[in-house]
Amino acid sequence: MGKRYADAWSAIVDLLVANGVDTCFGLPGDDLELLRALDAAGLDLVPCRDQRNAMYMATGYALQSGRLAVCALGKGPAVTHAATGLLEAREAGAPVLVLAAGVAERRRGSGGFQELDQVAVTAPLVRWAHRVGHPDRVVPATVTALTRAVGPPPGPVYLEIPDDVRTAEVLVTGPRPTPPEPLALEPGPVTSGPALAVIGASRRPVVLVGGGMRHRNGDGAVERFAEHLGAALFTTASGRGAVDERHPLFCGVAGLYAAAPARALWASCDLVVSLAGRLEETAVEGGTPWPPVDVVQVNVDPAGLSAEFSGPRVLGDARHAVLGWSSALGEHPKAGHADATGVWAGEIADARKAMARDVEAELVRAATLPGVRIAELLAALDATAGEPRVLVQENGLQDMWSYCFPFHAGGGSIVPSEQTPLGFGAAAAIGVKRAAPDHEVTAFVGDGAFLAARADIAVAAPAHGGVLYVVLCNGGYGWLDAQRARLGLDADRYPFTRPGAPPPVVDGPDIRCRVLRDKSALTSEILAARRFCSQGGTAVLMVPVAPDDIPPPIRDAEVVPQ
Repeated sequence: MGKRYADAWSAIVDLLVANGVDTCFGLPGDDLELLRALDAAGLDLVPCRDQRNAMYMATGYALQSGRLAVCALGKGPAVTHAATGLLEAREAGAPVLVLAAGVAERRRGSGGFQELDQVAVTAPLVRWAHRVGHPDRVVPATVTALTRAVGPPPGPVYLEIPDDVRTAEVLVTGPRPTPPEPLALEPGPVTSGPALAVIGASRRPVVLVGGGMRHRNGDGAVERFAEHLGAALFTTASGRGAVDERHPLFCGVAGLYAAAPARALWASCDLVVSLAGRLEETAVEGGTPWPPVDVVQVNVDPAGLSAEFSGPRVLGDARHAVLGWSSALGEHPKAGHADATGVWAGEIADARKAMARDVEAELVRAATLPGVRIAELLAALDATAGEPRVLVQENGLQDMWSYCFPFHAGGGSIVPSEQTPLGFGAAAAIGVKRAAPDHEVTAFVGDGAFLAARADIAVAAPAHGGVLYVVLCNGGYGWLDAQRARLGLDADRYPFTRPGAPPPVVDGPDIRCRVLRDKSALTSEILAARRFCSQGGTAVLMVPVAPDDIPPPIRDAEVVPQ
């Protein structure tokens, strides 16, 4: 019944295999025994040049797949360098297990090489941080880490293996702990309560879908709920991709990224139903403020229930809530409800038509301007994309065009969390492609983000390619440059951008790099890049952009000075 392992990594990798892990991302330190254990078990390591990028890749993998991702690190500065990625994984709710090296127990407090209290550093950034103090604790600690990572709620965990523990023999004398068995419960009937009461009374509702609904709406339960209510359907940025964007009730991303017609809907709604979202600042502010209406919040994580809004708060699974409410409301329809919601449905349809007209007008305007405009670029990317597909995004001044429905519609979507760390999307796209090798993966990023991930893009290309990078080039940080201009600061002294300057070319037979300046070549170049990616290569399209090419919702919200 027992089992003997030569070292801690062998025991840990055996548990990873038992939990369905097949890929690890990382940049190990001097200790490479982990690689030997991975090889022996048939697990793949995606080697990285930067610990942040390793964490971003693992987070992208976890978000796309819904499964556990693993990231391996060294010690000391390797852990602090990865801290930004840990923060992003926490905010995104990504199940990531971080395996880090650590100074030997006997060397603690003696000036050991790269000694750091790594648990103290990582604890605020993860769901659980633990240092394994004895070989007997390797297996129980790993099982605990795996369990806590997948949740609910999911999130990153940190497990540190000190040098003297990792090299020690691990003896498991009893049965190996098994993963917890998920108990799949069908939603039961929803009894009358505050949440059901305000939902049933609403005549102009909005349903707002957060990132927690990712992988929880495969059968369209949320869309059916919105249909039943006659509700306008929005997502947060993180929730994009959780619902069908071609649904006739879908109106885009809420808050800062909402188009003017969509903001008008928010201004006149009488209820917001927030499903598995955190109601972060960009979702509730920017442009038209929310009206003073009740907000029904549903979240399985108590930390995701905001105290800033009036209205019922429900602690539980948002999917079960949607199914239960739909059933309860269907059994007890309200008199006059259909007429009232019919009027609201007409306003939703009118708003969608207005947004579509605005896009067409923007494309007509773009055609008269020199150079490639971002609206044209997104239209060409949509027109040439196959299925299934996913867009991986950054969050900069011009990258955010892709947030603004209906400039980009359809397919999956991976975006940074509210933390928006530079380079997340550029690196995460590699993890997304690993998780979904049959998907067309396009990374829509700025040149600052691309440069942050450039080394890992080049390294990953031969064995882990297939990603199309569309790089918006303004030579730096457009958002900062806009603020600089507003304050009248000297551009030469504070050169946040060098307009139109593409980053250095990425070389290699597995990488195809082009600079797009000619509108007439836009479609043909994108198609050629997609063909190269379909053969396993990495394609990079550099697109110089104009400083004034700013998404209309961002411009209209006046968060960027003009």
